[in-house]
Amino acid sequence: MRLLQKKLALLLTRFFTGTLLLSLSFFVSAQQTVFTEGESGYASFRIPAIVKASNGDLLAICEGRVRHAGDFGNIDIVMKRSKDKGRTWSSLEVIVDADSLQAGNPAPVVDRLDPAYPKGRIFLFYNTGNNHENEVRKAKGVRQIWYITSIDQGRSWSAALNISAQVHRQGSPDNWRSYANTPGHALQLTRGAYRERLYIAANHSAGEPLAAFKDYSAHGFYSDDHGKSFRLSETLSVPGSNESTAAELSGNRLLLNSRNQSGDKRMRIISISRNGGQHWDSSYFDQQLIDPVCQGSLLNIGWYRGRTVLAFSNPASRTYRDSLTLQISKDEGKTWVSCLLIDYQPDLRAGDTRKDYTAYSDLVLVNKRRIGVLYERNNYREIVFKEVFLRRDYAPRIK
Repeated sequence: MRLLQKKLALLLTRFFTGTLLLSLSFFVSAQQTVFTEGESGYASFRIPAIVKASNGDLLAICEGRVRHAGDFGNIDIVMKRSKDKGRTWSSLEVIVDADSLQAGNPAPVVDRLDPAYPKGRIFLFYNTGNNHENEVRKAKGVRQIWYITSIDQGRSWSAALNISAQVHRQGSPDNWRSYANTPGHALQLTRGAYRERLYIAANHSAGEPLAAFKDYSAHGFYSDDHGKSFRLSETLSVPGSNESTAAELSGNRLLLNSRNQSGDKRMRIISISRNGGQHWDSSYFDQQLIDPVCQGSLLNIGWYRGRTVLAFSNPASRTYRDSLTLQISKDEGKTWVSCLLIDYQPDLRAGDTRKDYTAYSDLVLVNKRRIGVLYERNNYREIVFKEVFLRRDYAPRIK
């Protein structure tokens, strides 16, 4: 059976990329369970995000859904910490509790470039909501945008600040309604004219609900003064663009990788900005990055010959939230030459139906040879962590 599964993984890899898996480039650690349904009084855990604090600790963050697995209800934001690169995890901590309201879409980022905080300052952006998303789309509720910070590696957190007036156009002529951060990690730019910029990918709905979710569009918001103020990016011109993830490119550019909520094309939407994510110069569907209408995670993992090296994870399937796959690009997303199948649903037995076996994920650079993958598994019953090791014949070229 194990040999059959290995053969299937290889066939899937060929299908996804058109090339053989670069087996000399990767190997994967054992799986570590981080959050499990029913734990600490939570019916479900969803929407994972992960960052590495300045001291090297990994902080795994997600939504703790109190009564059920649904997207709306009494939802907290919870965290666990690993001091040993993901081998073991601490007990659960609640870091955002909005009483009976929904608190979700956690988007953490570490500001490592603020001279006022030489040990780094962690920002955690999140949303609150007072009604179901579809009701908010009908103007029967509101989503708001907040952030908290930590200057002690996530051991304690500041009071929450509401930045909705700066980054949400609710009540404006644009008539924004629903709103959500990325979800997954946010980004700090490290080079060029926009060095130090904090960038948070987001999305919104505008006006009355439309067929095929065409009222949705992706956007971003950013800060050039370490969180003192925020500005909105231009909205994407692709109707139906939704949950997004961003990465820095060379030459002051930024890449936004978005979910196509309309589902008419089962692939990711790529948008390129030449000014650090303020305006969008082009948008297109990437036929290499297939997607079943789900979230994905994009991460800068280094630089090679002056260009950024990117890692991307998502359920690489046109039909199911399954076959979680990690891909690597050394030409800033033009091509994805390395592909690794992280996890997929095991053999289906008679009477079984295929479900969402691997869904949302987030990536973190543990060190220059290790990429951490935090992802939803087993039909949302658990959130697990795996490390992908880049072997020496590959990793030293990433600088």
